[in-house]
Amino acid sequence: MSFVRFAARRLAEMGATLLAASFVVFGALYLAPGNPASFLLAGRSASPEALAAVNAQYHLDAPFFVRYFRWLGDMAQGDFGRSITYRTDVSRLLADRLPTTLLLITMSLVVVVAVGLFLGRLAAVRGGATDSAVLVTTTFAVGTPSFVAAVLLQGLFAVRLGWFPSSGAGDGLADRLWHLTLPAIALALYLVGMLARVTRSAMLEALDSEHVTVARSRGVPERQVVRRHVFRNSLGTVLTTGGLIVSTLLVCTILVETAFSVGGIGQLLELSTTTKDFPTVQAISLIIVALFMAVNLLVDLLLPLVDPRVTLGSRSAAA
Repeated sequence: MSFVRFAARRLAEMGATLLAASFVVFGALYLAPGNPASFLLAGRSASPEALAAVNAQYHLDAPFFVRYFRWLGDMAQGDFGRSITYRTDVSRLLADRLPTTLLLITMSLVVVVAVGLFLGRLAAVRGGATDSAVLVTTTFAVGTPSFVAAVLLQGLFAVRLGWFPSSGAGDGLADRLWHLTLPAIALALYLVGMLARVTRSAMLEALDSEHVTVARSRGVPERQVVRRHVFRNSLGTVLTTGGLIVSTLLVCTILVETAFSVGGIGQLLELSTTTKDFPTVQAISLIIVALFMAVNLLVDLLLPLVDPRVTLGSRSAAA
């Protein structure tokens, strides 16, 4: 299957999946208890006329499928609706908060890749006491959920030691990086352990392979064996895990942003869910689904480039 045909097929599949997800995202909120009109009225008793006016303003009085297709058409044109809570366009809310979330995810991903690959490679190559120390460390990391790591880091480094801010996203790039350091570490801790373990297992398997034995018998230096034959052959498994890591970051950022009051779309999603802000929740949920599918597509396209054993559309060799 050619690259273009595969990419076109996957894009078509993504479109169909996104359409199905949009229906689920739109319909799920209407199954939840409560009524957005009651929030708009701030719990006050209202006359039938006032309630009807609120329902008409936000199209809450229209049939379900009419609301769905109207919403879908607006989303296709980049119109995410108007926030019930903030009384402003959802697109403006996303434009203000999305850069913070993307920066937080990028910082966390850098930590995960740098530390996770280093620890995994170190454990596989050194073995012995080093391997045991890495296993103990990664066991602790994997066993610590993001929200627990957030509380521990916040209590120690922000409250007790005062090295980092306890909340907020900061102003300006340098200040923002400083404010997001603890949230990024809290978000990355679990995933560092997971990537380190995956890298270690993949490299140990490659170290036992026949072509590595042949390379060593020919006198190839050990450093070159590790770089060209071991680590390179492990990249397929690592890349597949990387797709899962990015997807996990998209989800876990909600907990970390809320703990640190970062003010990104994760915290916005949590607040909007609490207040039944339908347009905001629907827009953010659909964006997360789209990003999740885009990451999976990117992994599928990159796998054959890093691992010749994998053909387009197959992850079996790297799984």
